[in-house]
Amino acid sequence: MIQTKRKKYKETDKMRHLIADNSQLLMTLSRFGIPLGFGDSTVEEVCSSHAINVPTFLAVANFMSGYEMDDTNVDAGSLMTYLVNAHDYFLDFQLPMIRRKLIESVDISDPEGLGFLILRFFDEYTLEVRRHMDMENRKVFPYVRTLIEGKDFDNISFKIKDFSQHHESIAPKMKELKDLIIRYYSGRGTDMLNSALFDIITCENDLRMHCEVEDSLFVDVVSRLEALRVTSSIQNICKDEAEENETDSTDAEKIASLSEREKEIIVNIAKGLSNKEIADKLCLSVHTVTTHRRNISSKLDIHSPAGLTIFAIVNGLIPLGEIPRPR
Repeated sequence: MIQTKRKKYKETDKMRHLIADNSQLLMTLSRFGIPLGFGDSTVEEVCSSHAINVPTFLAVANFMSGYEMDDTNVDAGSLMTYLVNAHDYFLDFQLPMIRRKLIESVDISDPEGLGFLILRFFDEYTLEVRRHMDMENRKVFPYVRTLIEGKDFDNISFKIKDFSQHHESIAPKMKELKDLIIRYYSGRGTDMLNSALFDIITCENDLRMHCEVEDSLFVDVVSRLEALRVTSSIQNICKDEAEENETDSTDAEKIASLSEREKEIIVNIAKGLSNKEIADKLCLSVHTVTTHRRNISSKLDIHSPAGLTIFAIVNGLIPLGEIPRPR
C-alpha cells in the first residue's frame, strides 16, 4: 500500500507541474485519453477540454503519487474507463513489447537452456495476466455499467465484495522474472537485454500500482454506488407498496372519500343521465359536472358509466329498482 503524504494536487495546478513532479503520470494521462501539448493549462482546464471528470483524474493522480486523495466525487464510469484503457495498454502494448525484446536479447535456441525457460516463464505469466484482466473486462466492468445505468440491479448476484475478496496482485511474478534474469542469466549481456530488464521493472511497478488503484479506489467507489442502488431499490419497493395499498382501498374508504355532490352525480349517472341533464338537474355547469366525473373516476379508479352504476348499487347509493331498464 502506498504511504500517503500531506501534499496533494489540485484542479488549479498546472498539468505540466504534475508531470514534472511524477513522470509516471504520463501513463495516467494516456489512460484517461489526454494528449500532450497542453501548455500552461491547469488540471481543470485540460480535463474539461477532453470531457474528463476532474475529481476522478485528481484522485488517481494523487494516489499514484502517494499524496492525500479525495475520492468523494469520483465518477465510477470515468474510473472504469481508465482501468479498461490500462488493461489494453498492458495486454496489447507493454507485454508484447517486452516479449519482442526478450526474443532479441536471450538465446532461445536450446529448449532446455535458461534463455528459453525465461521466455516460457514470461509467456505463462502473460497468459495469467490476460486471464486476470479478461475476467474483469467480462464480469466486473459490465456489472459496474449495470450499477451506473440502474438496470436489473436486484437480479444480479455478483457484488464488488466478491471481486475484492479474490483479487490478487499480478505484479510479484514480474519481480521473480527480473530477479531470475539478474541473478542467473549470463548470456549475451546486450543493451537490448538491459532495455528489456528495465521494461520488466517498469511493468512490475505499473502493474502493482494498477492493482492498488483497483483495491483502494475502485472498490470503494463501486461500493458506494452499490449502497445508492440498494437505497433506491428499497425506496422503489416502499413506493410500490404504498401505491398498492392505495389501489387496494376498501369500498367503504372510497365512499368516505366522495363528497355529497359526487355521490349525487354517481346516482344520476347510474340513472342514465347525460352530463348536460345532470347539470340542468343539479343547477351546475356542464364543465363542473365534467370536473366532478373526472375526480370521481380518479378516486374510485372506475371510468365507465356501467362500472359506476355497479359501484352505486353494490354500495347502496341507489336501489336496483331505480336503474332504468335497457331499451
